[in-house]
Amino acid sequence: MAEGPETRAAFDALVAAADAPIFIVTVAVGDERAGCVVGFASQVAIEPPRFLVCVSKINHTYGVAVRAEHLGVHLVDRDTAALGQLFGAETGDEMDKFEWCRWRVGPHGVPVIDDATAWFVGKALARYDFGDHEGILLDPEYGSGPASPMTALRYSDLADLEPGHPS
Repeated sequence: MAEGPETRAAFDALVAAADAPIFIVTVAVGDERAGCVVGFASQVAIEPPRFLVCVSKINHTYGVAVRAEHLGVHLVDRDTAALGQLFGAETGDEMDKFEWCRWRVGPHGVPVIDDATAWFVGKALARYDFGDHEGILLDPEYGSGPASPMTALRYSDLADLEPGHPS
């Protein structure tokens, strides 16, 4: 940032105050599957609908996601915060996270987490280098919305989490 440390502190405070929802991204290529928490994700267009997820390049999931044509994006309720801990604090380098949660094979072979409140599978349309993260622009193709009112798991809910990899 060009303006100095006080600008960086103001930016960090603004982002923390926004307290963005946490998403879990899942992906499969052949028999290899992976998933991780992503803190940088957002709808970026209404018509046609588009969603951008950013995956850390040092994350195990990134190695699978760069070869995938489709990704799953899951919204998690605070009541199922253990999913956020599993996919955020553990690394696929050391364990199969899917052995520790309920899931099924979804559209295009993408893992769908059963206890997620809502999810969609999207086709990867474009990829963008954002430095330490890669942005993947998705075209949502299949999904399921929340069946009842929910409170999304947010960044502040996982702020004390020790990540499986640095972000």
